[in-house]
Amino acid sequence: MNAAPHLGHAYTTLIADAMCRYRRLTGDRVHFLTGTDEHGDKIAQAAAKAGESPEQYTDRISQMFRETWRRLGITNDDFIRTTEGRHKAVVQGILQKLHDAGEIYFGEYGGNYCYGCERFYTDRELVDGKCPDHQTAPTFIQEQNYFFRMSRHQEWLVKHIEGHPDFIRPERYRNEVLAFLRDPLEDLCISRPKSRLQWGIPLPFDGNYVTYVWFDALINYVSALGLRGSEPFQTFWPHVQHLIGKDILKPHAIYWPCMLRAAGLDVYKHLNVHGYWGLGGGKMSKSIGNVVEALALADKYGHDAFRYFVMREMTFGLDANFSEETFVGRLNADLANDLGNLVSRVSTMVVNFAGGVVPAPGAEGAQEAEVRAALEKAQAGVNAAMEEFAFQRALIAIWEFIGAANRYVDVTAPWALAKDAAKRERLNTVLYTLAEALRCLGILLAAFLPGAAEQIRRILGLGGGAAGLSDLAWGRLERGTKVQKAPALFPRIVAVADTVGSGLSERAEVKLLSSRITLDEFAKVDLRVAEVVAAEKVPKSKRLLTLTVKVGSETRTLVAGIAEHYDPASLVGRKVVIVANLEPATLMGVESNGMVLAASEGSDLALVVLDRDLPPGAKVK
Repeated sequence: MNAAPHLGHAYTTLIADAMCRYRRLTGDRVHFLTGTDEHGDKIAQAAAKAGESPEQYTDRISQMFRETWRRLGITNDDFIRTTEGRHKAVVQGILQKLHDAGEIYFGEYGGNYCYGCERFYTDRELVDGKCPDHQTAPTFIQEQNYFFRMSRHQEWLVKHIEGHPDFIRPERYRNEVLAFLRDPLEDLCISRPKSRLQWGIPLPFDGNYVTYVWFDALINYVSALGLRGSEPFQTFWPHVQHLIGKDILKPHAIYWPCMLRAAGLDVYKHLNVHGYWGLGGGKMSKSIGNVVEALALADKYGHDAFRYFVMREMTFGLDANFSEETFVGRLNADLANDLGNLVSRVSTMVVNFAGGVVPAPGAEGAQEAEVRAALEKAQAGVNAAMEEFAFQRALIAIWEFIGAANRYVDVTAPWALAKDAAKRERLNTVLYTLAEALRCLGILLAAFLPGAAEQIRRILGLGGGAAGLSDLAWGRLERGTKVQKAPALFPRIVAVADTVGSGLSERAEVKLLSSRITLDEFAKVDLRVAEVVAAEKVPKSKRLLTLTVKVGSETRTLVAGIAEHYDPASLVGRKVVIVANLEPATLMGVESNGMVLAASEGSDLALVVLDRDLPPGAKVK
């Protein structure tokens, strides 16, 4: 914690939070630990640079982390600081036990020391003579210190990793650790002389030394549970999962298991390792300086959008690049278009076509069975993915179900069914199926997009926290449940220059509003009611739709820049207002004979429609 929280910190903590939320949905009892590692060289250096004592500095930065996680909605059960008395006592107790057992000895060592990593590097670990993470040349240090006999546990560790193939995952990191262990393992220097470093936990058997930060920090996993004999330790330690970034693989995969074995404690169940976030092709690092502030991103785009992006964009275990452009692209395509549009369409149709209450369905047909099967497939996909910490795969599985629900809307066309009283039972079946799909999404999304999931439940009048995964059984939405029209769950993000609604950019609209016209000039504009009889996307365009509209007895083609806001199938049968006497214009190879009117504000866009029915061709004045 030698710097403020950034995207790398936030990613690890957010995916831990998603996993904990998910396990709670399964009915498990969960203990979620995070905290701040506060001792060592780099903390002392950062405090000095800030003109503070180490105590003042760590108090301030630790509170910053706590506040960050609170604002991001992190549901941790405990937050441990390695400067706390409960932690110090356990660290010193383990040190004394190991010293008494002959696992710690006094000796002299010289090596390449990276202050940023706070550890010695062997020559083969350096890249061009520099620390691979901090890209700085290490400092050669030779001094007397205490050493942990880590080498005596090497054979055991290799056998344990080979005997438990998923102990370190993904497999690439297991292979990396085994490759490192092919060479003899050196003993670990676990102290720093107070003549060089005061900021640390004193060794219980020699007050002239403080504990090496990694021997101190790793023990927090045990000290937070109260060590052997306590109820939390007995309950949770047999199932413990560690979640780390790959830059700290060696301490967690080599030092820590050896420390646990030497102390007579069982090793953790799994070490789950994720990759780096990069900017411009380089690792995101507070040391190098190319850092994106987590809160700035989350506050700008919304916490759920931030959560979704980092989980969906990074394949767990591999590196990923962050860019604001990619972020906005996913927000618009996946959240605004796929999820947000589905929730908006369904809630609006239940309100408009069923009086705002969930109707009783008729007999289930093949189309409804497909939606139910898509839910079952999504649930199985999420379960399998989360067993492996594969957050991206879990979201892909959910989005396949969202896609199935959206296709069901298009195929069943509730707006067309609503026009025929004889098809009322079929309409009720369709509306119930869609509302039930939303109820299930309110559960499935709860671990990943908790805010959106709660909004979906409130729209359906369910409120409160998400039910468990056992409530995903199809058909549990009660008939007669009141439904509200959904607000925009995820407003689209559109650059000013690219905001197109009815064919005018926002800049052009502002200019138009700043100029006054006479009644005679306005009379030249022929505004008419038009009924959409067909709609389709313009090939190779993300924004344009080709609309076939009926204006009186005439049928004509218009091109409208509304594809990012309206699904083509949802427009068929709707009545809109058009400028009927506009000069024809060719857009993307399609001739447009008129302009559809729409209003826009920021990222929101809405078509201009009538509050009562009038025939196509009616004049708007």
